[in-house]
Amino acid sequence: MRPVTAIGLLWLIWVVSWIVAALWADPAQKRATIGAEASYRVFWAAGTALLFVPAHGYQGRLRLWIPGLAEAWGCVALIAIGLIFAWWARIHLGRLWSASITAKADHRIIDSGPYGLVRHPIYTGLLLAVLATMAAKGTVWGIAGTALLIIGVVIKAKLEERFLRRELGSAYDDYIRRVPMLVPFAPV
Repeated sequence: MRPVTAIGLLWLIWVVSWIVAALWADPAQKRATIGAEASYRVFWAAGTALLFVPAHGYQGRLRLWIPGLAEAWGCVALIAIGLIFAWWARIHLGRLWSASITAKADHRIIDSGPYGLVRHPIYTGLLLAVLATMAAKGTVWGIAGTALLIIGVVIKAKLEERFLRRELGSAYDDYIRRVPMLVPFAPV
């Protein structure tokens, strides 16, 4: 198997399993407005489209680097680590997970497991996988897509935090003071 095939398979397995797993989430009691959600979804859609523009056949300025075989397999490993970290966070969150910004019945702060390392570990894992995908591609499109995805993740994380502050009050403020947003071990 070639690294490019492994990368495609990892992302395909993640997408399919993530969609199927949505079936075991609790229903939302309250959710953010569609307008608020559109602000990050536009970045996510454009970033995903650009990140996954095929890298083969590009010459000159569009292809900035071509990783060697060892580097490409290193990127595959980082993608797998990022996606596994995201899955760990999702499993740890359990039925409180949602694709949208929502509050569930019995919504509470989860601050153990990956949520003790960062407040948004699903995004942390996905960003690691996205950055490794970009590094494996080495294209201008990959860099542009990654930049848009990072912007979209930061927008959604900040929207979630405003929503959770309203829902959970000062307990969430305490969590923010103790745990970094996206980068483990970063100063808070």
